[in-house]
Amino acid sequence: MDESEVLERLVRRYSPSGKESEAVREFVRIAKRLGYSARTDSVGNGIARRGRGRPLVLFLGHIDTVDGELAVRRRKGRLTGRGTVDAKGPLSAALAAGVDGDGPGTYVVVAAVGEETDSRGARHLVSRFRPDAVIAGEPSGWDGITIGYRGELQLELEFRGGRTHYSSPVPTTADRAYEWVGAIRSLVGEHRSESPFRSLSMKLVSFTTECRGDTESASVIVDLRLPPGLSTGELLQRLPRGDGARRPRIRIRVEPVEVERTNAVVAALVEGVRSAGGRPTLWKKGGTSDLNVVVPAWNVPGAAYGPGESRLDHTDRESVALSELAKGVAVLRVAVRRLRATPVTPRRSAGGA
Repeated sequence: MDESEVLERLVRRYSPSGKESEAVREFVRIAKRLGYSARTDSVGNGIARRGRGRPLVLFLGHIDTVDGELAVRRRKGRLTGRGTVDAKGPLSAALAAGVDGDGPGTYVVVAAVGEETDSRGARHLVSRFRPDAVIAGEPSGWDGITIGYRGELQLELEFRGGRTHYSSPVPTTADRAYEWVGAIRSLVGEHRSESPFRSLSMKLVSFTTECRGDTESASVIVDLRLPPGLSTGELLQRLPRGDGARRPRIRIRVEPVEVERTNAVVAALVEGVRSAGGRPTLWKKGGTSDLNVVVPAWNVPGAAYGPGESRLDHTDRESVALSELAKGVAVLRVAVRRLRATPVTPRRSAGGA
């Protein structure tokens, strides 16, 4: 079974976040057929393993997708379907890369659940694995390597107040909510940089109002993206208080991450890209991934990698060139071999990269 067949079988199991179980069972079946020992853990992650002992190299893929099923088809050397890019393509490449010999150490491929929502699969793994190196499966292009992601803080704030006449000088509850959003925009402006990756940014997700009798309410959801060097805790302390607002509810909280450009995983992936005839490009992205969760927790070298054009993920044009998928396998094969042969070094004390 080659990587394209693995991917097609996984993509045919539609698996939006929260409904991954059928796809995970297919992942386990495929992994066993390829010679891995494989199982499902207590939160629904698929775990495939080869080899034994240290070092332990962990490929953290995810099997959930955004909503919106797409027809699965092959045409002109491309495979179309939900997840071909984000991120069953990288996951399939990782499985195929580990087939050609066990070598030293242990190689684990994880099909994590919930990455598109709350990273519950990755969070579950934090206390259950202690890998020596981690590669997060995310589309970077076969010759690209991602070394940084911004963080995310999504807040919901509800304002309540008495109803006022529109001719009154007293602000409405909606006015107070609008002023709070404006105060956050001012704070964001203080953290601008020429580089979007180094900037704090904000998007207004929703703004709803309601009036019942003499009571007015307004609910606001904002999504903030944080650059490395600014933690969610620091940002929460700096946020303006809303007049008449309840305590904010945190919907999403993910810390930013930036790894060293020369760490062992980046170096192994760079070698893999070059061996496949490519020129490596290091990316820093504005979104988030499971890399944000596990690298600070495990304090190990890491990076994100996977075939596929990230501009196509979450779109109805999601597809991957099968030639790119094959190159991704070649890159990962070299990188994983190198990492499994690397002597284990003592861990540094925990801290941000």
